[in-house]
Amino acid sequence: MAKLTVRDLDVRGKRVLLRVDYNVPLEERDGQMVITDPTRIVATLPTLRLLMERCGRLVLAAHLGRPRGKPEPAMSLRPIGLKLHELLGKPVEFADDCTGAHAEKIAATLKDGGVALLENVRFHPGEEKNDPAFAEKLARLADVYVNDAFGAAHRAHASTEGVARIIARRGGPCAAGLLMERELKFLGEELENPARPFVVILGGAKVSDKIKVIDRLLEKADTILIGGAMAYTFKLAHGEKTGKSLVEPDHRRTALDAEAKARKRNVNFQLPVDVVVASPVNTGKLNKKGKPVFDYADVRTVKGDIPEDAEGFGIGPETAARYAEIIRGARTVLWNGPLGMFEDARFAEGTNVVARAVADATRRNGAKSIIGGGDSVKAINKAGLGDQVTFMSTGGGASLEFLEGAVLPGVATLSEK
Repeated sequence: MAKLTVRDLDVRGKRVLLRVDYNVPLEERDGQMVITDPTRIVATLPTLRLLMERCGRLVLAAHLGRPRGKPEPAMSLRPIGLKLHELLGKPVEFADDCTGAHAEKIAATLKDGGVALLENVRFHPGEEKNDPAFAEKLARLADVYVNDAFGAAHRAHASTEGVARIIARRGGPCAAGLLMERELKFLGEELENPARPFVVILGGAKVSDKIKVIDRLLEKADTILIGGAMAYTFKLAHGEKTGKSLVEPDHRRTALDAEAKARKRNVNFQLPVDVVVASPVNTGKLNKKGKPVFDYADVRTVKGDIPEDAEGFGIGPETAARYAEIIRGARTVLWNGPLGMFEDARFAEGTNVVARAVADATRRNGAKSIIGGGDSVKAINKAGLGDQVTFMSTGGGASLEFLEGAVLPGVATLSEK
C-alpha cells in the first residue's frame, strides 16, 4: 500500500514533528564545531519549504553521532540550526533539549511557517530504547508527524517509530516527507519491474553483509557484478590464494551457493578476473581509535592467486573494462558498495571506471541509475559524477535492509493512503 506523504497533508496552523537525518560530519575549527558536508541538510529543504508554504509549524527532530544517552557538546545540533538559518534565509529557533518545558514552549509559540530545531534526541537514553514515556514527551510537541529520515528508518527508536504510533493513536496523520517518498520510489517501486537489462553492482567488505541482497536481487537482475573485499571470499571459495586480503572463510559455501543460484536463474554473475594489490607496511602510528596505521608498498595488478605478502584493494583494469562494457548497455543500474578502497588514488581507478560507465548509461541510454547509499554515494561523489545519476540514496544500513526486503519500522508506522 502507498504511504501518506506531505503532499496529502493540511498542516495550516498545526505543529509538525518532522524527523530528519542531520547526522552530518563535523570537525572542530578554532574551538567551533563546523559542518564539513551539508548534503543531508540540503536534501531535506524541499520538504521543509513545502510544509512552510502550507503554513505548518515545524519542529525538527534529529540525532547526531553516538552520544550514548547523555549530552555531548561536540554532538550538539546547534551548528546545524545555524546552517539551516543560512539555507532557509529565515530564523530557526533552537531548543536546548528535545523534550521538557523549553521545547514545549517553543513548539507552542511557533507561528505559521516557523521552524524550530530540537537538540539531539540521542542525548536521552529513551531514544534508542524506544521508551514509551520518552516518545510521549516528544508527542506533546506535535499534532502531525512526518518522517523524512530514511537513513534512520531501519531503527525502531522513539523518534522514528514510538512517537508516530502515539500521534496516530490520537488521530494525527503520519506521513512520509519528499525525500522519504523518493527513497521508497527508487529503492522500491522502480526495482519491482525494472527496465532491462537490469545490472546490479555489489561491492563492500563482506559476503555475509550482502548475501540477503544478493539472494533477493538474483530474482530480478540480468547481471550481477561483484567487487570490493567480498570478492576475495569468492576467490577463496574457488581455491585461490588470497594473501592478506579480508576474507570470510566461514562463508565460502555462502559464496558458492550464490553462484549456483545465479546459474539456475540464468543470471550473468561476474567476478573480478584481476585485482590491484599491495603489501601493507605498519607505520608504527595509531589512528584516533588506537588502531595501527598502515601504508602500502609495491602496488601492482595480479591475476589468479594473490601473493602471501599482499592484500587486495580493488578491481583491476581488465575487470573494470569488462564491467563498464556491461553497464553501458544497461537500462536500469543499482549500485551498492564500492569496488575497492576508492579513498586512496592508488586503488580508486576500478571504482572510478565503473562510476563513469554508470553515468554514461544514464546519459546515453536514459538508464535509471540508483546508488544505494553509504560508501557508494561517497565514491560516485568523489569521482565528480553525483549529478549525473538518477538517484542517490541517503540511507546506508537502511538502504541495505530495504533492498533485502526487510520491513523498516520508520516506514511501517506511516499512515496508508
